[in-house]
Amino acid sequence: MTPVNIAGRGLACSLGLSVEQVLASLPQTAVHTTQVTLPGAMAGDYPFHAIPLSQSDWNERARELVQRVAAEAGAQQIRDGVLLIATSSFDIGAVERGATQMDYQAFADKVAAWLDWSGPVHVVNTACTSSLNALLAAQALLRSGEATDALVLGIELDNRLTLGGFAALQLLSRTGSKPFGDQRDGLVLGEAVAALRLTTREHAIWGLAGGANVVDGEQPTGASVRAVKEMCAHAFADSAVGADAIDLIKVQAAGSPGNDAVEAQGLRETFKHMPPLVSLKAAMGHAMGASGAAEIVLLTACLERGVWLLYEHEVDKELGVALATTMPQNVRRFMATILGFGGSHASVILERA
Repeated sequence: MTPVNIAGRGLACSLGLSVEQVLASLPQTAVHTTQVTLPGAMAGDYPFHAIPLSQSDWNERARELVQRVAAEAGAQQIRDGVLLIATSSFDIGAVERGATQMDYQAFADKVAAWLDWSGPVHVVNTACTSSLNALLAAQALLRSGEATDALVLGIELDNRLTLGGFAALQLLSRTGSKPFGDQRDGLVLGEAVAALRLTTREHAIWGLAGGANVVDGEQPTGASVRAVKEMCAHAFADSAVGADAIDLIKVQAAGSPGNDAVEAQGLRETFKHMPPLVSLKAAMGHAMGASGAAEIVLLTACLERGVWLLYEHEVDKELGVALATTMPQNVRRFMATILGFGGSHASVILERA
């Protein structure tokens, strides 16, 4: 099977405008959030992880972030390759400001123009699992020989529709994200633009071994234990990696009272010996469709540079799981999971190439 490697990466999130800035900010205990005030029935202040880049024009800010992150990943080398744009909110922030019309094709064309892209362009929108499914789609194209290079670009930027929708569903925390925490009371949203450059032409530190997406339509807004277990089983089969070979799991664990418990149970029933677990939501927020790519960029950088997260909350002992407070040693393979709306459960397995 043709190896698919991660040859480049870029990231902008609340922690910084590049991978280096993010790594420098990560060990600090201060939470990088702002307060967003919502009107209406769910009126009040909610923490939000905003990217620290001020720009009055939504489109110009988005363009600068996309170009910056894509350049960091080395996208200029593969402009005739495949571009997969992963997003759940598109440019709704610009629509809200009257700066554009709702047109998904126009959004894709706009992003491609920002990057001067000449190759095929695809948009993947499966809510929170968008960028993981974009990775799986890119891998399929590269494995088949239809392409040799691809850029997965996760984009999730400021808009009121997403915040208002989650608030109306009473899924947002008013205090902060506490993954697997005994005081968890909801998730905290955030912005992110992330890029992963995939290739079959270069060697790299990390390779994409495989993965899977499982949809459970009976749980349109939450996870199910059965689907978590099936997702893991299919990911193991696709990557030819067994459960006992996983050295670390990047969990969803956004701080949701229900979903965190379901995810923990699904993992307990899958792994005879639980690998170390890490959640990145408390550090960077839940960036919806961009989360999978953003968290893989951050986690691979952390593992390479010996930087780890600080958790300031107590884990709920009733869940039967724990978060790794120190970096696991000799991580050769890790699983990255995102659980999202629409009953989508996605996971990919990466290994040191």
